[in-house]
Amino acid sequence: MKDQQNLWAFMYQESDKLLTQTLQHIGLTFISLIIAVLVGLPLGIFIARKKRYSGAVLGIAGVMQTIPSIALLGFMIPLLGIGAKPAIVALFIYALLPIIRNTYTGILGVDAFVTEAATAMGMSKKQILFKVELPLAMPVILAGIRTATVINVGVATLASFIAAGGLGEFIFGGISLNNTNMILAGAIPAALLAIIFDFLLSRLQNIRLKKLKPATATIPVLLLILASLYFIPSAYGSKLLAGFTPEFMGRQDGDLGLKQKYGLKIRTIVISDAVMYKAAFEKELDVISGYSTDGRLKAFGLMVLQDDKGIFPPYYAAPIVRQSSLKKFPDLEKTLDLLAGHINDSIMTELNYRTDYLHQSPERVAKDFLVEQRLFKPSCNGTDGVVRIGSKIFGEQYILAQMYSMLIQGYTNHSVSTKTGLGGTKICFDALTNDQIDLYPEYTGTGLLVLLQPDSKIVDSLTVDKNKTYNFVRTEFVKKYNIAWLKPIGFNNSYALMMRQKQSDQLGVKTISDLKKYLDKK
Repeated sequence: MKDQQNLWAFMYQESDKLLTQTLQHIGLTFISLIIAVLVGLPLGIFIARKKRYSGAVLGIAGVMQTIPSIALLGFMIPLLGIGAKPAIVALFIYALLPIIRNTYTGILGVDAFVTEAATAMGMSKKQILFKVELPLAMPVILAGIRTATVINVGVATLASFIAAGGLGEFIFGGISLNNTNMILAGAIPAALLAIIFDFLLSRLQNIRLKKLKPATATIPVLLLILASLYFIPSAYGSKLLAGFTPEFMGRQDGDLGLKQKYGLKIRTIVISDAVMYKAAFEKELDVISGYSTDGRLKAFGLMVLQDDKGIFPPYYAAPIVRQSSLKKFPDLEKTLDLLAGHINDSIMTELNYRTDYLHQSPERVAKDFLVEQRLFKPSCNGTDGVVRIGSKIFGEQYILAQMYSMLIQGYTNHSVSTKTGLGGTKICFDALTNDQIDLYPEYTGTGLLVLLQPDSKIVDSLTVDKNKTYNFVRTEFVKKYNIAWLKPIGFNNSYALMMRQKQSDQLGVKTISDLKKYLDKK
C-alpha cells in the first residue's frame, strides 16, 4: 500500500509535467496517424485497383515497419534534426502498413455481386468506390486504423530520445534513476491511452453500416483535435534552449539542483545523450547536460561551464563487483585493480573522442591503451569459469568493459562474457544484484545519489571531498548490497553544463551563475 501511495503522491507532485507529456504523446500519435491515413488509404485503394503493384507496395511498407524504432529515429536525425519532425515521420512509417493492408483487404472483400449490381445501375467507378466499396470496407479499414493507433501510442514513448516530448521522458528517466515511481508515472498513462483509444475505435468499428457513414464523418475532426494537443504545452520562455537527458532532469545533481541552488530557469527539452552533443554543435540547442570527459567536447567545440556553487558531486569511476564473485574468482580483484590510477580526465576524454567521434571500435581503443600502458597480455583462453561483465549504454562504458575483459583473459585462467549496452543505472545495477552479471564500471556520484540516496545533510558533507564520497559508498554498498567498490580508475566523469565555445565567448558566460545572470537580463 505504501508503494501505491508513493506512486500517486509522485504523480500528483508531477501532475503539470505529466499532463504536458500526455498531451504531447497524444498529439504525436495522431499527427502521424492523420498523415498515415492520408497516404495509406489512397495507396490501399490504388493496389486494390492495380493488383500487380500490391506485392511491391505491401512489401516496402512491411520492410519499413521491421526497422527497429531506435534505429529509425537515428536515421531521421541527419535529415530532419531533432524534435517533432523525425518522431512524426518514424511514427507515420510504423502506422502505414496496417492502414494500407486493411484498406486493400477490405475493398477486395466486397462481394463481386454487389459491385456488379452497382455497375448495372449505371454507377461510375468513382461512385462505386465512395458509395459502395468504402462504406462496406470501412469496418476492416477502421480495424487497420485501430491497430496503427495502438502501435503509435507504444512507439511514441521513444520520441523523448530525440527531444520530441511525450511520456517516454518519465519512463527513460526512471530507468536511468532507478526510480520505479517515475517509470510507472510514464508507463501507466501510456498503457491507458492505448487501451482507451483501442476501445473507442472498436466501438466505432462495430457500428452498423447505416450509422457508420455519419459516424465516420466526425473522425477527421476528432483526429485534428487530438493532433492539435501537441501544440498546447508551452514552457516558460527564454532566448536560450537547453537539452537535458531524462536522467539529468530527475536528479538532485541535475535539473533539480540547478533550480534549487542556482534558481536557473531555462526553456528545456528532454533529449538522449546520443544526439544532444551534435544538436548543440548544429545550433539547435544552446546549453546541454553532458559528461566532463566526453570526447565530443573536443569534437564539437564545446566548453564546460564552471559549477561555481558545487552541485555536481565527484563522479570517480571504479568497478563494482558482487562479493560472491570475488570469492568465486579469488584473483579477480587483483586483476581489475591493474587499471587503477592509469586513466586521468584528459586520457579518458581522448579515449572517448576516438570512439564517439572517430568511430573507432571500443575493442581497438581498449587494446591500444593497454598496450601503451604495458598492461596487455594475449588471452590465456581460460577454462576456469566465466566472468560476466556489464556496462551502461555509452562509449566510455564500452571501453572500460573491454579493458576489463582483456585484463581478465590475459592475467587469469577465466573466460569472459560481456553484456554491454544494458541501458541506464537501474538496468545495470538490477542485473548485478540479481546475479546476471558479476561486475560493471560505476561512478561514486551515481552510487551516492541514485542508488544509496542518503539525506541531504549527508550528501552535502560528502560531496566536497572525492575520498569521502568514495569511502562512504564503498562502506554502504557492502552493508546494503554485498557489493564491493574496487580501487578507482582515476578519472572524474562528472555531470556538467556545456555551451559552444564561440557562443560562450560572445555572451560572456563562463560559469553557471553567469548563465543565470544572462537569462535574468532577458
